[in-house]
Amino acid sequence: MAIRTYVRTAAVLSVTSLALFGCSSSDDSGSTDSTSASGGTAAAETTVSTDCTPEQATAGATPDTSPLVVGTLLPETGTLAFLGPPEVAGVQLAVNDVNGAGGVLDQPVTLIPGDSGDTTTDTANTTVDRLLAGGANVIVGAASSSVSLKVIDKIASAGVVQFSPANTSDQFVCYPDKGQYFRTAPTDVLQAQALSQLIAEDGAQRVSILALNDPYGTGLAANTAKNLEEAGIAADQIQTTIYDPNAQSFNAEVDGVKNFNPDAVAIIGFEESAKIITRMHEIGIGPSDGTLVYGVDGNMGNALGESVAAGLLNTMRGTTPLTDVGTAFQDRLKGVNPALVDFNYAGESYDAVVISALAAEQAKSTAGTDIAANINSITKDGTKCTSYAECLPLVKAGTDIDYDGITGALNFSDAGEPATGSYGNLVFGPDNTLTTDGYIVVGE
Repeated sequence: MAIRTYVRTAAVLSVTSLALFGCSSSDDSGSTDSTSASGGTAAAETTVSTDCTPEQATAGATPDTSPLVVGTLLPETGTLAFLGPPEVAGVQLAVNDVNGAGGVLDQPVTLIPGDSGDTTTDTANTTVDRLLAGGANVIVGAASSSVSLKVIDKIASAGVVQFSPANTSDQFVCYPDKGQYFRTAPTDVLQAQALSQLIAEDGAQRVSILALNDPYGTGLAANTAKNLEEAGIAADQIQTTIYDPNAQSFNAEVDGVKNFNPDAVAIIGFEESAKIITRMHEIGIGPSDGTLVYGVDGNMGNALGESVAAGLLNTMRGTTPLTDVGTAFQDRLKGVNPALVDFNYAGESYDAVVISALAAEQAKSTAGTDIAANINSITKDGTKCTSYAECLPLVKAGTDIDYDGITGALNFSDAGEPATGSYGNLVFGPDNTLTTDGYIVVGE
């Protein structure tokens, strides 16, 4: 049985403390490749403030009692397409369960599927236009933070709920979203704590961070470096290299890492991570060569193992938002899609639908603004319930509920996101496949 370790924020940063995604797809703007370490230049970063009073939605005066329509904006194509199948299956299973328990306002929920693509195409905007024209009240997605940022204004202005199961960028905390944006994935402030804990616990004292140049990559890199310093690693012993994920080669960046001579390397990237790790192996600093190498939710999937030579990932560890959902839920997901091999963000996708449905019931309305005004309260402070079928009669009776979902306790903050984060401690074996070696919970 996997051991689940609970730690508080203050304890995460200690080297001696006890001891995965959000993702953002690559930004198609020009990127800056730069490195920071002792004597180096400052790395390109996106500075984001999370000190604000988040905007809140206000319910309308007249409820809308028409059937709830849920659309999806999930990656069927593009750089995060490997995340699509479990997310799509999670949404479909949730809709099945909601409808099986009586639907919303005694009417079945309608599901409209849609592809998000990535930032190299305009697929997301096209899909959102189609979903809005189809009457969607809630749009589940995107997986990529950068893709979500391309469409968030359009969705919020339409008075529709945007509910991401996988966005982790800090940019959404204070984003002027009219109170219409939510996520079930924890922010990268929390993932950085979990990742730093793994690195520090393994005894690393000189660390290189390779991160793609987009809000996800630069934000997670900056927070990881900060937390490593707070764990006792000197600033001049931490190298941060920001790279263009669309580059044809990463030789210069990887060779720079070797020259720094770290005892640990963290790779914050997506599908281009395969090229980076292949180059690392070519010059003798890959995970199978004995270097401590770590990944994050953007690359810690079996798709990475299929993209590199056999055995290259052996011993590579990393984090991704993950809760011990158990084999029963995974079996139910396979009932929707028997081909599933990864389950990343399936629980978060499932919970996004159930929370939205319960919020609509509590509002007695399927209008997007009415749903948004009720989402946070569904997840905290009331009578605990753990399924739509269990929660629905309580809501109908006027009971204040606290939905603890497939992903566990949610306790949404005013920003519409979990106040705690559960991360899987993932490790690649000699066959380049992943196993989960316990869980780390950080936050409140």
